[in-house]
Amino acid sequence: MIDGLPANGRADLLIGGRPTEPSSGRYGEVRDPSDGSLIGPVALGGPEDVRAAVDAAAAQEAPWGATPGHERARLLRELARRIREDRTTLARLIAREVGKPIVDARVEVERAAQVFEYAADEIRHLGGESFPADAYPMPSGNEHRVLFTLRDPIGVVAAIGPFNFPLNLLSHKIAPALAAGNPVVAKPTSAAPFTALRLAELARLAGLPDGVLNIVLGPGGAVGDALVTHSKVRLVTFTGSTAVGTGIAAKAAASAKRVILEMGGLDPMVVLADADLDGAVTAALRGAFGFAGQVCTASKRLLIAEPLAERFGAELALRAAALRIGPALEETTQLGPVIDAAALERIEGLVDEARSRSARILTGGVRGGGPAGGHFYRPTVLDGVPRDARIAQEEPFGPIVPILRFRDEAEALEIANGTDYGLQASIFTKDLSAALRLARGLRVGGVHINDPTTLRWDALPFGGVRGSGVGREGLARAMAEMTEEKLVSINYAPGGGPGP
Repeated sequence: MIDGLPANGRADLLIGGRPTEPSSGRYGEVRDPSDGSLIGPVALGGPEDVRAAVDAAAAQEAPWGATPGHERARLLRELARRIREDRTTLARLIAREVGKPIVDARVEVERAAQVFEYAADEIRHLGGESFPADAYPMPSGNEHRVLFTLRDPIGVVAAIGPFNFPLNLLSHKIAPALAAGNPVVAKPTSAAPFTALRLAELARLAGLPDGVLNIVLGPGGAVGDALVTHSKVRLVTFTGSTAVGTGIAAKAAASAKRVILEMGGLDPMVVLADADLDGAVTAALRGAFGFAGQVCTASKRLLIAEPLAERFGAELALRAAALRIGPALEETTQLGPVIDAAALERIEGLVDEARSRSARILTGGVRGGGPAGGHFYRPTVLDGVPRDARIAQEEPFGPIVPILRFRDEAEALEIANGTDYGLQASIFTKDLSAALRLARGLRVGGVHINDPTTLRWDALPFGGVRGSGVGREGLARAMAEMTEEKLVSINYAPGGGPGP
């Protein structure tokens, strides 16, 4: 038995605090992308299971919403403590389920613990505003009124998480919802159900009441659609592809649900001719190949000034080729597998199309490097890539990165903004004026100067524009979205009348 799995070795649904078999009676399989070995069966739920989970959550709307903020904060801090206590098991589950190198998986566990702590801290600031009533001439009598707002929990929150950060990004949805007084129905990725169930078990041990956090598992077409369209779900928070996210937005709009959508990215890293070469290459190496490039903020396009491009490409290729490829659980692994066979096929198609368009492969371009049965692709750097090549227009989600050359700032901006995405970007230069000019011109949700595209502060606003997102994550922003603002007025005129 793998450590951290339920006693029966199965990923069942969690509804109303109880492990529940799917109504279909059907189970799929969760396999380790490092070697193809079986981790365990996973429930294939359906619409009936979603209805049961939402009903269980809805039954907790009033009691959980009425739980004092200091008590919610205490429970969240206790959950954070238990996550840290369980760090070894959680990290190994993440590594086995999604192939994340164990060193990075440990970092993810710590970040998830911090997310629950940050959410607990933000409860103290989840208040309203006061307004000077007498600043408004209408309605009459405002000199005898006090105006302020309150924030009420929005209701059942549907949290749909991705595979690449199966603990931390799911925590980014669950933590603010719970902190704001909302019960949750979470649909984790089918690739990592055991990580999500382990989190739910730790939440139970921390004292979270049954039904406040429910887990549904199964295919997105059946489970996800039923969750998004359920009348009792009031907000959907999602991380995943742009295609799925826009579909969620359309379905949610039909019943006036709020959405927070963190979708795809094609994040450009812009390197000007005066940039520090070593620093820029180091950032590109991590940005492009961290977790095998399967990160929404990965450096997916390297825009390099023409005078620097040849040296930059050669140095990056040299360092990429030296990355240690191996199973996720090995301590020395720097580049693990991609998530599945379909990802390998998509990566190969992008590389082949770029090569057919005259792109040069500086390193990589082939499968391999890990154990038999694993989904490994060697880190790949391409130069001379046309800006309309598929690899420069579609999110690759793999350890492949194109170099696109530019002559001046105007061309750099044209290339950087020449896609449907707008998540994050980075700029490398010693010229602060140039950096700020480019930062203002980039149509993205975040710009990092002389830092990688992958930077994120868990407590601060995060999200994209255009095809990369709607709304913002980050604890305070998410909690504001997950509450309803209510205006309250108090008339203290003598006799309670409207005043003179």
